[in-house]
Amino acid sequence: MADQQGSTGDHPTHPDPNEFAHAMADIAERSQRLMNDFMRRQATGQMMPFGDPLNVSEAFLDMTARMMANPAKIMEAQFNLWQDYMALWQNAAQRWLGQETEPLVRPDKSDHRFRDDMWQENEVFDFIKQSYLVTSRWMLGLVHDLEGEESLIGRKADFYARQLVDAMAPTNFLMTNPEVLRTTFESKGENLLKGLEHLLADLERGKGQLRITMTDEQAFAVGGNIVNTPGKVVLQNRLMQLIQYSPSTETVHKTPLLIIPPWINKYYILDLREKNSFVRWAVSQGHTVFIISWVNPDETYRDTGFDDYLQLGPLEAMDAVQKITGEPQVNLIGYCLGGTLLGVLLAWLHANGQQDRVASATHFTTMLDFSDPGELGVFIDPETLDHLEHEMFERGYLDGAEMATTFNMLRSNDLIWSFVVNNYLMGKEPFPFDLLYWNSDSTRMPAAMHSFYLRRCYLENALKDPGTVSVAGVDIDLTTVKTPSYFLSAREDHIAPWVSTFRGAQLYSGPTRFVLAASGHIAGVINPPAANKYCHWISASRSKDPEKWLTAATKHDGSWWPDWAKWVERHAGGAQVPARIPGEGPLPALEDAPGSYVKMRVA
Repeated sequence: MADQQGSTGDHPTHPDPNEFAHAMADIAERSQRLMNDFMRRQATGQMMPFGDPLNVSEAFLDMTARMMANPAKIMEAQFNLWQDYMALWQNAAQRWLGQETEPLVRPDKSDHRFRDDMWQENEVFDFIKQSYLVTSRWMLGLVHDLEGEESLIGRKADFYARQLVDAMAPTNFLMTNPEVLRTTFESKGENLLKGLEHLLADLERGKGQLRITMTDEQAFAVGGNIVNTPGKVVLQNRLMQLIQYSPSTETVHKTPLLIIPPWINKYYILDLREKNSFVRWAVSQGHTVFIISWVNPDETYRDTGFDDYLQLGPLEAMDAVQKITGEPQVNLIGYCLGGTLLGVLLAWLHANGQQDRVASATHFTTMLDFSDPGELGVFIDPETLDHLEHEMFERGYLDGAEMATTFNMLRSNDLIWSFVVNNYLMGKEPFPFDLLYWNSDSTRMPAAMHSFYLRRCYLENALKDPGTVSVAGVDIDLTTVKTPSYFLSAREDHIAPWVSTFRGAQLYSGPTRFVLAASGHIAGVINPPAANKYCHWISASRSKDPEKWLTAATKHDGSWWPDWAKWVERHAGGAQVPARIPGEGPLPALEDAPGSYVKMRVA
């Protein structure tokens, strides 16, 4: 693109005509190629084998039937909307006449879409904003009143109504977004041309499906400026690499620490940067830290099941850790799905008389009771799972991009529409952000494993019932677990709702400590003490009711990490021993951390 600054200084000029013509020709050629690819997939039936894979139509058909069966409710809702619009018109007329008025409705404080001053200062844009907020409030309220929150159909209708409301926000369109209009005027439309190039690049990257670029992926290198805590890979099998980290203290706790991360995402959320690395911090606290780095599976892992993840994951890793350190016990941490696997592991060890191999267990944002799976529940019903299993077993895995899209929909304004505005309307390059780089570093899910997990845990909620789920030849009974356990949950977690994680903690029969952090699934966990952010709640209450527990809890400022450090130290073996150097024990170093498995990216 030509430089937007002309010879007159700060006044923008038109883009260079030759560059503009070349850009448009390139866009036309790429668009034609994408359209041809789209038509080819349509002709060969490669788009979707089912017409409604997420079963959305049933939810809205049910809502339509309820509307027809309750015309009085609809008339009341319409009358209320009409009243709100009359009040809004009156309010707007007074502003146009120069009078001061109070807004009829304001956006939530956490809603960043209307930050531009023009949304408040300009009468027209203020009216557009309030009109949208009034209408969206009316629509969501009507859906909620008709469907309620009890049934899956109701939750699904509410979820997709919110997706529609978010998509129709005036901030998402050129003519109703003052910041985009201003940028378009100042750049003489160059932002839109650049945005179209970004859109085509994302469509090409997704092979015809939109895969929004959220960050500058060239700005980061795994093992370079991120994921760089020193260590060695000391074990490798077809499912994982085991990393042992280099000590930063002369002596260490006797009992080693093994971390089981989820395989829905890569482990390095726990080791992103020096300033926020839980791994590096745990090493500095005198722990001999090991972590599992899961493989990014392809179609050859089609039949890999939950049994395999247990046996080739923590069980084989524990054998290696105990061989390297010579210690009979380990302290274990499991994060999210890794925490669910940790619960299965503890019950499996107990059933095999090996429970003494674990000194303590820590669960980060872990669900063991899936009775309230939060908004992820809208994707879990028999029809949707039938479609998903058809796709997974046909290709051998669940594609990482599909998993990423699911999670992004849970926070669509932050993780979808903000990038539509920035990348496509404003024509800006994505900002380099390490967390979003990790978020876009997708992982696949083996078909057999993911089918088991979604059906047995989410759909049937069978894991909480003793003896109902069998893993690696053992009927799993979580109530037999007596291992001292620490449960960390996050109050605003939309993936593992804290009320559900609290209920799961009640399943164990041993001593448990439940701690509730502020913020969400990631920020609630990755909260180093030096940042002095957020807070957490601790309660001595033995109530099995989560709300009563919270009422009795004491709020503590800052990170929960120091509380966990004190707790786990009681299970760390007492005496200190000389620091253990990776590769100098019975298992030689295979390669430097972070290893090769974590660097395998989904194309």
